[in-house]
Amino acid sequence: MTPLDPEETQPLLRPPGSGVPRGRRVFLAAFAAALGPLSFGFALGYSSPAIPSLRRAAPPAPRLDDDAASWFGATVTLGAAAGGMLGGWLVDRVGRKLSLLLCSVPFVTGFAVITAAQDVWMLLGGRLLTGLACGIASLVAPVYISEIAYPEVRGLLGSCVQLMVVTGILLAYLAGSVLQWRWLAVLGCVPPTSMLLLMCCMPETPRYLLTRHKRQEALAAAQFLWGSEQGWEEPPIGEDHQGFRLAQLRRPGIYKPFVIGVSLMVFQQLSGINAVMFYAETIFEEAKFKALLWAGGPSLGSLCLRYSLYMSRAWPLASAFSQTGLWPFW
Repeated sequence: MTPLDPEETQPLLRPPGSGVPRGRRVFLAAFAAALGPLSFGFALGYSSPAIPSLRRAAPPAPRLDDDAASWFGATVTLGAAAGGMLGGWLVDRVGRKLSLLLCSVPFVTGFAVITAAQDVWMLLGGRLLTGLACGIASLVAPVYISEIAYPEVRGLLGSCVQLMVVTGILLAYLAGSVLQWRWLAVLGCVPPTSMLLLMCCMPETPRYLLTRHKRQEALAAAQFLWGSEQGWEEPPIGEDHQGFRLAQLRRPGIYKPFVIGVSLMVFQQLSGINAVMFYAETIFEEAKFKALLWAGGPSLGSLCLRYSLYMSRAWPLASAFSQTGLWPFW
């Protein structure tokens, strides 16, 4: 779309005049929603410290062999695939807020099943449930945050989604250095439980309410989030605003960013970064980095390096500096 396109320049809700919303509750609502991506990151990073702990577990606790450890790390992606499709259906049928509330259930249930696990199948079942929640959260949270944010802070709040994902990964690594797998799973219940409690106090997005012709509720939500005491006006919604159509992909303003965005995601996934996240501690151990003082096990230096790699998704570039495919630690 060109900069003069009214769809790009006109906000969904705006106050009469040129005043900028000054409310700060939007930041609290964005934080509440961002606890979903934080839980997502924790679930991704959980397997890295948990697998070595489960391999050392003594009966009657379940113990993982090599094959079971591989499934334990990868099962979350199967759940996430299903969760992504389910989230796409939920976000339009039941709303953004309720979708976030619902995704906290498989998060908490999955980690609870892992905590109470007596065999490998319970571990895999718990990972499958947390993966399902990851798929829903990764789709719904960015939509909720982008729709509640006014233009001046939309970019800032939107970037918090990825930041919270990698923060969750780092939290799992840090906690895994001092907690065994059961207590680490208990800790994993905290972010989604907090999201459930906070989101109960947050409103639905004004945009979703308008699409359901609930104008008064949309105005109340906008006033709660943005703090304006003035009346709010929504732009007219004609036939051209009634949803996405495949014919719109012929417009350069749509298909160009669409192709770029999808390509970036494909290249990111093909880089193999997920395998590194799931098995980071095992990779470091088998590469004999525990023998090095700076990179030993879950040391601060090792964790900071991993965190920076996940923030930039630059592991393939870093791998180019070493013939072994791992970053040199000298």
